[in-house]
Amino acid sequence: MKKITTESLYELKNVSQPVTWKDTIFYLETQIDKPENTYHTAIKSLDTKTKKRRDWGDNGSVNTAVEISPNQKWLSFLSNGTKDKKMQLMIMPLDGGTSIQLTDEKEGVSNYHWTSNGSSIYYQTSTDLTVEEKLDDSSQKTAADKADTFPKATTITKLTYKLDGAGILPADRDYHIKKIDIATKTLTTIMTRKDPVGLNYVSKDESYLIYADELLPDDEWAYGQTVYWYDVSSKESRSLTDSISKGSFRFAAMSPEEDYLLLIGNDFEYAFVSQNKLYGYDIASQKLTCLTAEHDIELGDVLVGDFQQQVNGIDPIWLTNEEFVFSTTEHGKIKLYKGTRSGDITVIFDQPLHLTDGAVFAGSNQFAVTYSSPTRPSLLGVIDLTTGELNDLYNPNQAFEKEHTITKPEMFWYKGADDWDIQGWYLAPEDRTSSHPAVLYIHGGPQVSYGETFFHEMQSLAAKGYGVILLNPRGGNGYGQEFVASILGDYGNKDYQDLMLGTDAVLAAHPEIDAESVYVAGGSYGGFMTNWIVGHTDRFKAAVTQRSISNWISFYGTSDVGPFFVQFQLQNDLSNVTKLWEMSPLAHAKHAKTPILILHSDDDLRCPKEQGEQFYIAMKRQGVETQFMTFPKSSHGLSRNGLPNLRIDRLKAVSDWFESH
Repeated sequence: MKKITTESLYELKNVSQPVTWKDTIFYLETQIDKPENTYHTAIKSLDTKTKKRRDWGDNGSVNTAVEISPNQKWLSFLSNGTKDKKMQLMIMPLDGGTSIQLTDEKEGVSNYHWTSNGSSIYYQTSTDLTVEEKLDDSSQKTAADKADTFPKATTITKLTYKLDGAGILPADRDYHIKKIDIATKTLTTIMTRKDPVGLNYVSKDESYLIYADELLPDDEWAYGQTVYWYDVSSKESRSLTDSISKGSFRFAAMSPEEDYLLLIGNDFEYAFVSQNKLYGYDIASQKLTCLTAEHDIELGDVLVGDFQQQVNGIDPIWLTNEEFVFSTTEHGKIKLYKGTRSGDITVIFDQPLHLTDGAVFAGSNQFAVTYSSPTRPSLLGVIDLTTGELNDLYNPNQAFEKEHTITKPEMFWYKGADDWDIQGWYLAPEDRTSSHPAVLYIHGGPQVSYGETFFHEMQSLAAKGYGVILLNPRGGNGYGQEFVASILGDYGNKDYQDLMLGTDAVLAAHPEIDAESVYVAGGSYGGFMTNWIVGHTDRFKAAVTQRSISNWISFYGTSDVGPFFVQFQLQNDLSNVTKLWEMSPLAHAKHAKTPILILHSDDDLRCPKEQGEQFYIAMKRQGVETQFMTFPKSSHGLSRNGLPNLRIDRLKAVSDWFESH
């Protein structure tokens, strides 16, 4: 049997976004294209009766957002298989034929929705007014006008002016919702705005749209997003969540008879860490009701991993006009519930798995899913919603699984600070009986959780002979509102204790671990905690901190979410820099002795590179053995969806640092 290596990332495939039609499941299949140093996502289909698979749209490197037209004639999707590589709207006949490019928008298409009769599509795009102006005037330019092409200063006036992965947000742009007629290709502009919105739904009679926008668009210091009803005729909008003054909501699903709407959101009682609940909106009475108010559960998928691509999670899906299916994250796994408008909910699927996407077969109790487990990277299957039975249909990594040793993690519970029950997993190396090193690997967020999913990096570390300790300390999701809210204003205290007590518990349960060779690593919040740990204990042999936070004071003004994150997570702002400094790892760097590798992306706007730079200089000044490694053309998500060659470089850097100490 082969061992999983860093290079195994190139061999693995994942499936996602199933869409059902008759006896067929359409889905996406993604694999890294090593020569092109990119990801390639193609559209496939599988006949559930004959098990025959077929290739569909794969002209570009990205083909996504697959839908079936309501009239059952077309397969639609977004693709970058275009001349300028922009994402455009494509359709393909379901009875065979080549794809047709419907749009040719200069800025591409970001989202679309079919009309109920399948004759037209509403879609979203934008116009860069600066570029448009240059193009319009280009015929009149002379050699003397070359100065117009010189770099120009950027004027910023908005609080939120940048976004990780996108850079500085354009200041002079129009955002459009347009409609295109399939037969005539006639275009109609439905809405134009100066700020982007997210189109969620087009009514059957096209008299109204449902879209997402800021909770208080005119107040840039107000946090939250909500859902709006837009009357196409009057061009007037109204919020569907007026009865809840704060919070953040998003569209989930419209009932088949268009009389009831499902939303996911919260009332902001616990600020950033308020649990997402399921809400129902009665269209006739305009009444908003929380359907899961009596249940201490988190809606949606917050499991963390590094392998899955193009996954959306399972949003509520209507089974009838009264019943629906929805998902939650609980104790490191994704559970399925059946719900009703009256607020009755029943668990219908509860297995130690990571369900990544789902779609119901119309008029049946069969539910197509893509999923992952700690030892199986990605599969396509069907769940019987009556019996809860899961049957596999397709495994793109079947050969890989047969040829490679994949470590099965041991799930366990231990007592953390305040005697709280904390969940964790331990991946032992293949030779688990002899003395071996281990790594405490701390997740980001912190409002996410480790769980029952495949994690390539952890498998590759186990294959190199390391035990891998994965813990879900307080502050993460999936363990109730009190658990996640307990970290507010208290970073580096009991969450730190949870991690140290968890490490102790694993060492006690596994005496074969060399207690003198335990390492620590983490990214984002895990990077903050790694920095915090080296300033508070010398128990770890070496550390790797990634996309980290070292100084909450500078983070407040340089991160794309700085003002909101610091205010709501740390419950302080620049009016109390003393408290922010006390919670900053940089303030405790004078106690550090642990050799540390600092990894940071050049274009990280979530935890800006200056955070890593500050900690690097602090370690140098302290005389601690340290290295600083940066990654070009990379943002905060490097470890999950960055350039493949740089992902490999990062993985090698982590293991090389441990092996050299």
